[in-house]
This record gives sequence, structure tokens and C-alpha cells, in this order.
Amino acid sequence: MKVAVVGVGSLGQHHARIYSQIAGTELVSVCDRDQSRAMKIAKNYNCGFCTDFRDLAGKIEAVSIVVPTPLHYATASYFLDCGIHCLVEKPITDNVPDAGELLKKAKEKNLVLQIGHIERFNTAVIEARKYINNPRFIEAQRLGPYDPRVSHIGVVMDLMIHDIDIILTLVNSKIISIDAIGAKVLSNNEDIVNVRLKFENGCVANVSASRVSLEKFRKIRIFQDDAYLSLDYAGQSLKIYKKKSEIVKSMLDIDVIKPKLKTQEPLKRELEHFINCVCEGKKPLVTGEHGRDALEVAVEILDMLKKNGQAVNKD
Repeated sequence: MKVAVVGVGSLGQHHARIYSQIAGTELVSVCDRDQSRAMKIAKNYNCGFCTDFRDLAGKIEAVSIVVPTPLHYATASYFLDCGIHCLVEKPITDNVPDAGELLKKAKEKNLVLQIGHIERFNTAVIEARKYINNPRFIEAQRLGPYDPRVSHIGVVMDLMIHDIDIILTLVNSKIISIDAIGAKVLSNNEDIVNVRLKFENGCVANVSASRVSLEKFRKIRIFQDDAYLSLDYAGQSLKIYKKKSEIVKSMLDIDVIKPKLKTQEPLKRELEHFINCVCEGKKPLVTGEHGRDALEVAVEILDMLKKNGQAVNKD
């Protein structure tokens, strides 16, 4: 399988590293507008390089698109038109109509369009799904330090969209209301946001994202009628507190389960899955539709924040 990576910055370089290690996969080239950067990564992984992604047409079968979000649509659209399978980093695009166009192109040409919602490939998330049954309340917190590299988008598209995608897949119900509050602190976009999602089936999710924290904190807690799950994304760890009997009289009536998880780099699992889907013609775990659905919620949150004057891009 001949592949390339477009955009080899802080994240894209790891796409290149992993592709160079996957058996049966040939990293043909890396592409970056910064020629010196492209040359450096190409030298590291013994592949070609270019500064214009259009030079890759006819040379590859699949591509990872790891460019800034505003460039996702034009880049992915070109490769899909060329009949090349695409893994597009999240969010799929910066607006819903463009996402719909990518879905249409992929479907018409029968191509794999996978979106890089990497937490779906987190060992703890995969294990947690075995225990989840009709969640009633979900609390997600994703905090981290500010990174000027992604100042072109706010914390909703940068961080919160990970949890939006996870919550949508866990609840599997229509959202009936969204309440959001946020603030700009360090950039021209929202840097801290809290959202409350209410679903048709009665579930409620409280989601917080911040990029004004000194340390990274990425956890999600899931409450359901018979259990409570606590998941640490970064540590890839999981604890399940489950009732042993109908009436809980003491902690002895609670079974604490700590699965022994064999951690694996989520990005490696994600890219191996992408290559496998391309080779075998399978539907990816994170489809273009999933990417669009998460984007729709993110856009609605942003619209609410902007309406309240809490998220204004001054560009």
C-alpha cells in the first residue's frame, strides 16, 4: 500500500513515523509547505518529499491529511477526485456543507474516508464500551496548556470535538438541546467552554474543555443505572464501579473492576485500521458521517457562543 502524509508538523510527523513501520505499507512521500521541514521528515523516514500535494497524484493509493483545519476540504477534495483514500484529521472540515461534499465524493468513488477522532482507538475507550449500557449522565473534562499552533481555531474544534464524538457514539440518541458558555482568554477564539447536552433518551452530558490550564487533564465519567465508569484518556486506564445487589448498604455491595489493559499508541492503532480498511474495502470505525455529526454539534455550540459574544474570531 503506497501512502503519503500531507502536513508533517507536530502531529503529521507521527503519521509519517508510523506508516514507515507498518508492514506492507510504503511511505512514498511527505508533503509540507515548509520545504526544510519536509526534507527533514523525509530524511528521517527514507522517503520522498514535496511542497505541493498535487505532485502526489498517481503516486499513492492512500493519504493522511494533517494540515490546518481550514485547508482540510480543498486538500481532501483533491485527493478524493484523484481516487485516493483519505484519512482526514479532526475536525473533518471547518463547516458542515464542505463535510457533506467530502462524503458525497467518497461515496461516489467508493473510497475510504476516515476521520481522525483518535480517542475511538484509545485502549480504555475500547474496553469501556463492553460495560456501557444506556448511560444516564456523562461528565467529560479535557484541559490542557495553550498551543499557539492551533490558535486559528477555538477550543471546541481543537479539543472538545474529541469528547463530542465519543459521547455521540456512547449515547446513540438525538440531541434535543444544547446550552453553552465560554470565554476568550489567550486567543481570538474561545479558550474555555462548558456545554450541557440533553438527549432524546433522557441522557445528559456535561462537557468542559480548556486550553488555559497548566497541566493536561483528560477524563470522562459515565453514570448508568447499574454502574459508574471512570476513564482516563491520557493514562489509558479504566475503573468500573458496579452494584453487586439491588440495594447498596455498604462498599461491600460494590464491585470495583480495574481491567488490566495493554496500552497501545492510539495513533498507531488508528493508522493500521485505516490501511486495513483500504486493503479490504471495509467501512472504517470513524466514518465521514461520524466526523460530520460531531462537526454539526461543534458548529451549533460555536453559533451559540458567538450569539452571546463569547467566541468571536477577529481574523
